[in-house]
Amino acid sequence: MKKIGLFLMACLLASGASSQGSEKIIPAVVHAEILHGKGTEWGKEVEACVDDEFSNQIAFIKQLFQQELSITIKVTNNRKATLRFEYDKKLTTPAERYQIAIGFNQVVVSAASVRGIVNGTVSLVQLPNEKDGRYFLQPENINDYPAYSYRGLHLDVVRHIFPLEYIKKYIDYITFHKLNTFHWHLTDDQGWRMEVLSYPKLNSIGSWRDQTLIGHFKDTPIKYDGTRYGGFYTRDQIKEVLAYAKERGIEVIPEIDIPGHSRATIAAYPELSTKPDTTWNVAQTWGMYNRQNNVLAPNDATFTFLNTIFKELIELFPSTYIHIGGDECSKLWWKQDPKTKEFMKANGIKDEVALQTYFIEKVAGDVKGMGRKVIGWHEIAEGKVDTTTLIMNWADDKKAIEVAQKGFSVIQTPGKPFYFDHYQSLTNKDSLAIHGFNPVDSVYNYSLVPASIRKAGLAHKVIGGQANVWTEYMGYSTKVDYMIFPRVTALAENLWGTNKNYADFQRRLKEYMYKRYERWGSSYFH
Repeated sequence: MKKIGLFLMACLLASGASSQGSEKIIPAVVHAEILHGKGTEWGKEVEACVDDEFSNQIAFIKQLFQQELSITIKVTNNRKATLRFEYDKKLTTPAERYQIAIGFNQVVVSAASVRGIVNGTVSLVQLPNEKDGRYFLQPENINDYPAYSYRGLHLDVVRHIFPLEYIKKYIDYITFHKLNTFHWHLTDDQGWRMEVLSYPKLNSIGSWRDQTLIGHFKDTPIKYDGTRYGGFYTRDQIKEVLAYAKERGIEVIPEIDIPGHSRATIAAYPELSTKPDTTWNVAQTWGMYNRQNNVLAPNDATFTFLNTIFKELIELFPSTYIHIGGDECSKLWWKQDPKTKEFMKANGIKDEVALQTYFIEKVAGDVKGMGRKVIGWHEIAEGKVDTTTLIMNWADDKKAIEVAQKGFSVIQTPGKPFYFDHYQSLTNKDSLAIHGFNPVDSVYNYSLVPASIRKAGLAHKVIGGQANVWTEYMGYSTKVDYMIFPRVTALAENLWGTNKNYADFQRRLKEYMYKRYERWGSSYFH
């Protein structure tokens, strides 16, 4: 038996040795042990025994093997089968841990959780070397687990909505990259994308805009396409997505963004606005929060509305966390409204920052009272919000440490470099984006726990990270693919977090992942 660390593997590769086994895997594994002797050989059909604890993952296992290797999995009860998916209660920590043992004509993938067995399966399909329709796996032991508990990918379906089948494909992307969370941004100024039974105008009015901006929002003169745009996901469609994600161990966190970014809401129900006598429409351009009123008024009608909406959301989504937004809430509209001033005086609220805190705490309290936990963007931490609320920091490291010092746990999703709506190149060949420059190396090399947080002894407050995909300039799924690949692959290895080597990542990216993107039918930047 010969132990070879990942660093030594990289050295062997650099000296010209061919890629074998775990040296091919993205994200890089924590520990691999190369063994002497003969390994395992597969044909186009493989018998697999799956323990009862993972019976709900059989369809996923079959799909992944067919997709990645063109291998048909035939499930059997024979525990001596060539391939076994085994429940092992000893592998509970670290969370999502898995092991792969490859011996002579037998491969065993073991884990104590659905996420563990899914992670192990994703690694397994990357291992074989194929020749003439036969697949060869070298004898090897792998012990692998992530560094961070939260590893997410976000998708804004408001600015542009995507077909149900693409949402499933997006979850496949998340699964293959060993991420564990799909953050589904369902409401904003430009539309409402979830079917609502209690307030039907959110769909008949709020889900549709009269037209959409053409070109960049800073272009002059502003141009529109003149075409009505919109739609929403039905409850049955959402349930289908949730079932698909559950099979893969992916948590789907829905977001209803309040109290700002609510133009679609007040277009449907003007009485929720600080100017209910005005005829509103769903926003047709981007970045309107500081131009036109998109902020909910603090009143009984609004809080009744939100309580009902979140109750309906929670009945549909099983996630531990519910995202309530809280970002970019312009205080201007509250300052100009006499009724808001009366509300503040009656409730002892000193200023508009305190009003946002009141607003967030009221809704968060209702959500927590329904048995769920709450996530919000970092702006909600400006006031004295309950520190059990989880904070997504989309600003810089200075904001991250500020939030951590207040006692919050933090998910790092900084605009630079984790916003995938930013440019990937400074050349003219790159496609239209909102602004900024976030190349793949910046995504890979970003440190989730900056030195300032480590120095303050607050490293434990950073529980993970996420990339955000805002779709103002992504009208089609092919553009989404182009904007996330290969950056999401770099994100995955960053968040797995243990063995990072950018030069070796580039090798694996070019040697294996580009071909994989093409097999998936996905466009990508390179």
